[in-house]
Formats: sequence, C-alpha cells, structure tokens
Amino acid sequence: MSDWHYERLSQQDNSFLVFEGPNCPYHVGAVQIFEAAPLRRPQGGIDIERIEEYVASRLHKIPRYRQRLARTPIERHPIWVDDTRFQLRYHVRHTRLPRPGDERLLKRTAGRIVSQHLDRGKPLWEMWVVEGLEGDRLAIVTKLHHCMVDGVAGVDLLNVLLTSAPVEKIEPPHAWMPRPAPSAAQLARDEAARALEAPLGAAGALWRLARDEDRAREELASRLGAIGRTLAGGASATPTSINQPVGPYRRIDWIETDLAHMRRVAKKLGGTVNDVVLATTAGAVRRFLKRFRQEDVRGIDFRVMAPVSMREAGERRLGNRVSAWILPLPVGERDPLERYELVRETTRQLKRTHAALAADTVLQLSEWTGTTLLSLGARLMETSVPFNLCVTNVPGPREPLYLLGARMLAAHPLIPLMGNLSTGIALMSYCDTLSWGLVGDWDLVPDLHDFTVSVERSYRRLAAAAGVD
Repeated sequence: MSDWHYERLSQQDNSFLVFEGPNCPYHVGAVQIFEAAPLRRPQGGIDIERIEEYVASRLHKIPRYRQRLARTPIERHPIWVDDTRFQLRYHVRHTRLPRPGDERLLKRTAGRIVSQHLDRGKPLWEMWVVEGLEGDRLAIVTKLHHCMVDGVAGVDLLNVLLTSAPVEKIEPPHAWMPRPAPSAAQLARDEAARALEAPLGAAGALWRLARDEDRAREELASRLGAIGRTLAGGASATPTSINQPVGPYRRIDWIETDLAHMRRVAKKLGGTVNDVVLATTAGAVRRFLKRFRQEDVRGIDFRVMAPVSMREAGERRLGNRVSAWILPLPVGERDPLERYELVRETTRQLKRTHAALAADTVLQLSEWTGTTLLSLGARLMETSVPFNLCVTNVPGPREPLYLLGARMLAAHPLIPLMGNLSTGIALMSYCDTLSWGLVGDWDLVPDLHDFTVSVERSYRRLAAAAGVD
C-alpha cells in the first residue's frame, strides 16, 4: 500500500463550496443525447451494466472521480482524499422517462435531477442514464460539483470519458488501491508550516503573477489597474424580477443555433461569436422583461457575469482556473445592430483594460489570505445584485464523440444558480451546433420557455438585420 496522500483545494475551488447553500446546489453538468440502439441488450432495454463496465474502464484517467472531501483540523480547509468505500453504482444511476418520452419530459426529469445536492461524503459526481427518449435516443444527465471543474475542464473531461470513434471492446479496468488519508497530526503540522509561510507568500504573490521578468512591471500595473476599475464600478446592478432569492428547485430548457451561421453573422458585423451571443442575450432579456414581465427596461443597469478562462495554452487539469468579466448589456436599446455595436465596444474595452485580471489576482492572493474574501463574496451575493445574469460560453468538441458504439447527438450545458440569480445561461459548441442551456428557479421563472423563445427570436432579428440568411 502506498503512503498517505491528500490534495489541498485551491481557494477558487473552495469558493464553490462556500457559495453552496440549502437552496443553491453548486454543481455544473449537461444533458447529453445519444443514439440508443448501440447500447441496448439483445432482448431490449438499455444495457446499464455494460455502461457501468465502460465507465469503470476509464476511471484511472480521472482520479478525482474516486476521491471525496475531507477537512484539515485547524483551518477546516477542504482537501481531496481517496474514498476507501467507493462504489461505482452509487454514481452511475438509471431511470426511464414515461411515455411519450419527449424532450419536454426529459427537461422536467433533468430539472429534478439537478435540484438534488451531491452528497459531500462521497465523490462529487453523478451520471444519470435516462432511457425512453423518443426518436430511439438515450439521455445522460451529468452532475459534477463546481469545485471539481470549470467549463474548460468539463469539456476536457468529456473527451476523456468518451471516444472519437465507436468502441465495441471494453478494456479491463486498471487495478486501484485507495491511498490512506493523512492523520490529523500530519495535517496539523502541514497547516502550521503553511501559516508560517503565509506572510511571505502574500507579500510575494503579486510579483510571482508576472512570470516574465521583462514584463513584470507592466503585468503588475495591469492587474492593479483592473482591480481599481472593478472596485470603482462595483455598485449593484438594477434589480429585476429575475433577481430574487432562489429556492431549491430548478427548471431546464435549451435551444440550438447553427454555429456556422453565427460565424457568418459575426464576420458580417465585424466581431466575434461571443459578441453575437451577448448581443442576442441583450435582445432576449429586453423582450422577456418587457413582454412577459411588463418591466420598463429604459435606463436600467443590467449586467452579466461572463466567465473567462485563465488557463494557459495546452493546460489540462481538473479544478478551476477562471476569472470573469462583468459587463453591462444594452437592454434598453431597441435596434439589434445598435445593441451589437454597444456590446462589441464593451468587450473590446474589457480586453484592452485586462478586466479579467482583477478577479484572477484577488483569487491568487486569497491562496495566502484565507477564506475571508470568499465568505464576504458569498454574503454579498445573498444581499445585493452585483450582476443580473450569468452567461458562460465554452468551446466544445469539434468532432463527434461516442459512448461505446453510440454517437453523441447533442450536449446541453447546465450551470448552478445562487443568491439572487434565478436564471442562468450556459453555452457549449459541439460539432456544428451551439447549444444554449437555460436554468431557472422553478417558482420564480415558471416562464423559462418564454425566455428561450426570446433568445431564438432575438438571434433571428440580429441575423436579419445583418443581412445573413
């Protein structure tokens, strides 16, 4: 048996544990749609045992899937240790849709699944195999706690679990022996050593952020400037009807847009696909608030939080390495082209001023200053509205993926809700399609589908105004 082992969560990973509450399960996930026929038994029904066997054969590539949370004895900081009681069947679950098995019922089922907290005493993931979907299809609803992955890491994980070509033969699972967790005394010694290093670590943290000595001063100035601009603009956004304390239950919806078509719109208008996404969101919010919530959108300060990956090129690991833009959406503007130009100018300005560096710097400094900032941030989200909506956009696989012999037909991403954010939008590309996954509070957003329709119509209006068929 190997020596004891543990891994300390980063403060950013820990932040997603701090933000979680009774009404805010903080996991990310997706609803993936597959061909069903290649996964059936000869006598009918999905071969769940074969799926379990396949997942077991991939676990050696994802050590975190067999680790659980523990805590250090003094600081109570979370750490990862091997789960000596790991049982795959607890995590791979099986259910069936009632007839007619349409996507409306799948969305209801997915909403119930994502409303349930993950058990912190076990590895923080679940995979729900949902059979009975019309059109000879199968759905898999995945849940992973946000402390394990950000959006980019989630896509990397998808590429590990699935394959780029159909697979018939399942390789035997690798032998695994859980490593013992450290004793409380060993963890206390490590904590004491870290506490002694903290003053020097905090003093040197900003300087170490600038790895290239020739650009160190420029990098530090950019980060400090970004923090100053963020603090200067840190007043609360205008509250709307979708900014109320969330409850425990969720609604799920999704819509797909043609990615090549969106690229043509972006090229015609002189921007990026992300600019198209944000301008479309602005139009959708405008239509939804005016038509379905009877709200006056003139002059409101409506802001979105848009996560920005801080990973270096080729960086592949679980965990979180993400910062964020907080930007205003011009929901008061009627003209779709004017909305687009305002969004494009805002994103250009954020890029020029290195806005994402502010949150990244604070998070890196928090590695040495403890969880105080995280706790304050969690309380802020409960009592004010620093932004109105989260919109995250992650590039996904460009080529088809397979679960054994079954091709994945679609993947609809899902993000958690928290505080006063009763609605969230996650986007992920797959092959030639961009999926918009919408999550809403069950009670506060019973009209979530109207929001989805508003997204569709907003995009159509923008494309038509751009002259793109």
